[in-house]
Amino acid sequence: MKKDKENFIEGVLTFSGLITILVTLGIIWVLFSESITFFYEVSILDFLTDTEWTPLFTNKHYGILPLLSGTFLTTFIAVITAVPIGLSIAIYLSEYAPKGFRKSIKPLLELLAAVPTVVYGFFALTVVTPFLQLFIPGVSTFNSLSAGLVMGIMIIPMVSSLSEDALYALPKSLREASYGMGATRFQTAFKVAVPSASSGILVSIILAIARAVGETMVVAIAAGQQPTLTLDPRQGVETITAYIVQVSLGDVQHGSIEYRTIFAAGVTLFIFTFALNNMSYWIKKKYQERYE
Repeated sequence: MKKDKENFIEGVLTFSGLITILVTLGIIWVLFSESITFFYEVSILDFLTDTEWTPLFTNKHYGILPLLSGTFLTTFIAVITAVPIGLSIAIYLSEYAPKGFRKSIKPLLELLAAVPTVVYGFFALTVVTPFLQLFIPGVSTFNSLSAGLVMGIMIIPMVSSLSEDALYALPKSLREASYGMGATRFQTAFKVAVPSASSGILVSIILAIARAVGETMVVAIAAGQQPTLTLDPRQGVETITAYIVQVSLGDVQHGSIEYRTIFAAGVTLFIFTFALNNMSYWIKKKYQERYE
């Protein structure tokens, strides 16, 4: 009876693992099969080098660069917002905060991750953008600056929680040895704990970047739908995810080349997020091998 129960549990676990693999393969198949059909009609060179993205206009251009620039600009703003704040919170909770305060404040901090992203989008459009317009001239109604700042706030829990877990997992003897050598709490935190937990911190940052790259609702609402090749954060931009939303909810004919552009854009996004996730795995594995 016990063996039958174990075999049943093992079968359920195996089936669950196979389901995730099959779903992933299905997503890859749909993306690449539709994209191949798209690239039969559009040159890959034009797709990667053309500076205009107007597949829904009369004068059609299929250059992905404007969407990439919008995606990277909002992601960059989000990362430079989230990383300093998230790391400061992680270091404070791990090295300075009382244990009781840490246990109570960390779940509250992670509530930020539970807020629907559409709420963040409306907050960026109705609160952050008008506030920025008060003291930054030339900020348009839809702009990448407010979208990036709010995305940064949104991914702070990811950076702070994962980084704090990495710091908290360090052996207590490491800090005690530092204090025994006469180091202050500040020196122990920044010269011993942070370098020792650098693998976990880097992984948290890379995962946060991947989360920002794949964000949809905040940029769709606050950044606009203007596929312009610009690095000016005051102007409206369109990201890859926002374009996919625009076409998916529009009146584009199913099976047309305009419709297949969302799969070409989706493949581009998939490649970037896949590379970032593998980079985080490689960094974590590299540091584990170094300290084993």
